[in-house]
Amino acid sequence: MAVPAQILIVEDKDSLRTMLRHALEREGHVVLEARDQPEALRILELAQPALVLSDLRLPVGDGLGVLRASKDIDADIPVIVMTAYGSIEDAVTAMKEGALDFLAKPVDPDHLSLLVARALAQRRLVTENLLMKEELAVRRGAPQLVGEDPSLRKVFASLQRAAATDTTVLLEGESGTGKELFARSLHALSPRADAPFVAINCAAIPETLLETELFGHEKGAFTGAVARKPGKFEMAHRGTLFLDEIGDLPLSLQAKILRALEERRFERVGGTALVSVDVRLVAATNRGLRAAVAARRFREDLFFRLSVFPITVPPLRDRGGDIPVLARHFVERFCRDMKKTPLALSQEALEQLQTYRWPGNVRELQNCIERAVILADGDAILPRHLNLSFVDQPMHAPASPWAELDLSGTLSDVTRRAVIEVEKLKIEQALKEADGNKGRAAELLQVSYKTLLAKLKEHRIE
Repeated sequence: MAVPAQILIVEDKDSLRTMLRHALEREGHVVLEARDQPEALRILELAQPALVLSDLRLPVGDGLGVLRASKDIDADIPVIVMTAYGSIEDAVTAMKEGALDFLAKPVDPDHLSLLVARALAQRRLVTENLLMKEELAVRRGAPQLVGEDPSLRKVFASLQRAAATDTTVLLEGESGTGKELFARSLHALSPRADAPFVAINCAAIPETLLETELFGHEKGAFTGAVARKPGKFEMAHRGTLFLDEIGDLPLSLQAKILRALEERRFERVGGTALVSVDVRLVAATNRGLRAAVAARRFREDLFFRLSVFPITVPPLRDRGGDIPVLARHFVERFCRDMKKTPLALSQEALEQLQTYRWPGNVRELQNCIERAVILADGDAILPRHLNLSFVDQPMHAPASPWAELDLSGTLSDVTRRAVIEVEKLKIEQALKEADGNKGRAAELLQVSYKTLLAKLKEHRIE
């Protein structure tokens, strides 16, 4: 069920205020009431009305003061002013200061309904335009879901079953497997397809900013908060919220996320009023959340709330038959984007693509093909254009790892140097496997995050 719009009426005459309230409630809106400017300010600070309807003449303060206060708190809030016949100049002044429209007294209920509907539509348009800009930025260059492997068909079947419900879905899989694209497919297949899809990467945003990104903030919540700002939960209202890399979510935020999921309401940072939302959650992780729960880095109750319907996205090495299909798809796409003559994939290049293990999965394959299309100077992509590191490795046995070791000094000196080199190699390997994610690397090394940071500094590893 849609959350009804809250409308603040500021009018000192009880009879008119009652008439306006009844007219708006018949339209399904929730009405908040104030008799003067101070009362209106208290409500604006505690609640989050979608629209303000204010008389210009008030016993304490005036409608222009209500207008300015509304815009200070939320620059996008629509304000309609009411004025008696003959005071049209005052209404024009209010519109110059940001009022959306004016309503002449005596109030015609049909005209009121029309203005309110238009104002609420404009409010929705502002939010949708903001989301559209974010969507365009995300969608540019995004690869399509391509593949015929049985393991991938299983994922598609699971997505279709989950899409028909509002169940929370947890997408698990290695980095680069395309979990966000599966989340977008789930949204597109669901009854919420016409509503927003809002994505946020929990690992890419500093912990100090993540709460305001998710839940928004009130004006004055912190230095620089000059106006109320909606968070991702509000922007995803009636749609889907995708929390990527949820395993990196700070413990301090996990309780608030759990409450928002279970109660479908939350408070903005610096606020006291509850904001109600209707959101379907899809989460993704490239790490074992069960291990994080066991290590007390992830709340068990949140884990169970997220993993109602888990789906594992297979790594590219487990769907080798899809590598030629994906490679040709990327070649065609990048040739088109770069306005190059269509290129073929040589048989030798295809063999090398299928031999490689693809630790970076589909993302690594996409980057490899993009680079090859740029480098190709004929009508086909050759092995040398792929630049895969394993190709040039000699087939004979590797040299002894101790051949370069400095054996000078005492046994203690040599042991210390050997330990340092082994630590560096192991840490660099873990960082590569974790795709640069330090938290994940610490988990692979079974050391604390603080210990890993100290080791990185000690060994001067960037």
